[in-house]
Amino acid sequence: MSHGPRSGLYAVSSALLAMSRHLEVRDVLKTIVASARELLDAEYAALGVPDDHGGFAQFVVDGVSEEQWKAIGPLPRQHGILAAMLREAKTERLADVREDPRFEGWPSAHPQMSDFLGLPIRDGDETIGALFLANKRCPRQEGGCGFTGDDVELLSILAQHAAIALTNARLYERSRELTIAEERSRLAHELHDAVSQKLFSLRLTAQAAAALVHRDPARAKGELQQVASLAAEAADELRAAVVELRPAALDEDGLVNTLRTQVQVLDRAHTARVTFVGLGVRALPAAQEEALLRVAQEALHNALRHSGAQRVEVTLEKRGPGAVLRVTDDGGGFEPQAVRRAGRHLGLVSMRDRASGVGGTLTVESAPGKGTTIEMEVPGG
Repeated sequence: MSHGPRSGLYAVSSALLAMSRHLEVRDVLKTIVASARELLDAEYAALGVPDDHGGFAQFVVDGVSEEQWKAIGPLPRQHGILAAMLREAKTERLADVREDPRFEGWPSAHPQMSDFLGLPIRDGDETIGALFLANKRCPRQEGGCGFTGDDVELLSILAQHAAIALTNARLYERSRELTIAEERSRLAHELHDAVSQKLFSLRLTAQAAAALVHRDPARAKGELQQVASLAAEAADELRAAVVELRPAALDEDGLVNTLRTQVQVLDRAHTARVTFVGLGVRALPAAQEEALLRVAQEALHNALRHSGAQRVEVTLEKRGPGAVLRVTDDGGGFEPQAVRRAGRHLGLVSMRDRASGVGGTLTVESAPGKGTTIEMEVPGG
């Protein structure tokens, strides 16, 4: 049975660990919605992030094939039950969504749904999204089958995780756009305050989840206590990262020391081994140093978040009056031309722009299963 205690426990753990494994908003949304469907054993699940114009900025589904999703058409608008949930911040549990007076139908290609559970995702007083589940998978006996009160409690816990994950992912994406000076102040304050406090509340919700697992409760509680311990360790790692990122300013420490510090922080925060070697590089023109740092950050982000690498090596070495930066990983690699055709540039366009903007060059060597090497050379001054 897929809705046994261990599968539920793994789904809760997956949602918790999404905090540290994914920092891109889209990846976080997909992890949360897949965890919700698994945890409540539903046929369909969705997570919508509203925009300010009556629609959804993002809408992620699980249980619907890519072909079905394309046939359904544009993202849904905020109407009917969806609008009521976002407006009133109220949980909706319905035996048959089609019989609710607020139901306004769906596109012809939309799958048929009956029992429905929806719950807003809130960050303080703000509704930042909503989780929707439909068609509970369980034996259809007389009297019907649908979502239970325990399902509502579990989804409430998961919604708290979703709020944490979305808030942190947004902070992370904003931090990547800041200047070095802004990163030193805003990243330190925002991530320390928001992430540390919310990871503490995440531990409490993990403990609360133990009370909802009735089969083999001793084992379930024991494993959830381990999840809580992992969350505590993540909080300590993030706290240490923030402390060490504060002085790592390019204008104060120089390129070599800044790169070395950031690599040390990433090495502690990720399971992959991340190393740095600097060979004979002295001061370069300020614009070239900033471009090298930004490219290194983007390449490290790709390697640690997308490639599945176990080892990432960063080297910076002197070449003539200039320098060469090299970021190499042993991850899954990719076919650069295919990535470009699919419109998923993995930051390659911005990296090339940064290199050419300071008179440098950027080369990318990668192939599926062969890892990736990104090399940037600048001329010096």
